[in-house]
Amino acid sequence: MKTLKGPGIFLAQFIGAEPPFDKLETMAQWVASMGYVGVQMPTGGADSFFDLARAAQSQTYCDEIAGVLAEHGLVITELSTHLQGQLVAVHPAYDELFDGFAPPQLRGKPAERQAWAVEQVKAAAV
Repeated sequence: MKTLKGPGIFLAQFIGAEPPFDKLETMAQWVASMGYVGVQMPTGGADSFFDLARAAQSQTYCDEIAGVLAEHGLVITELSTHLQGQLVAVHPAYDELFDGFAPPQLRGKPAERQAWAVEQVKAAAV
């Protein structure tokens, strides 16, 4: 890469139930109105705007998300998998604490949680 593009913003810190923070379309408009050109896309959890498993399987889905952002002059700069990455190797002493980063159906199931996390990180790399 010969040039840096920015500024960018991490969407996860703003996602919420109230507009404009409740939908990718309205969040994109808000972010662009403040002069941002890039977004870090959160990928872990029901409150993200990006379905990582679906994206790994569907170029059409990826193009749709990119199109929503492009309508506002935005691009994805990174797919954030930091929460899933932390679940790849959790010391047993921290199992309960780290369960909060996993989907509800995997909490209390360290082996299943770890397998899910590995698949999530792999999906982001596709």
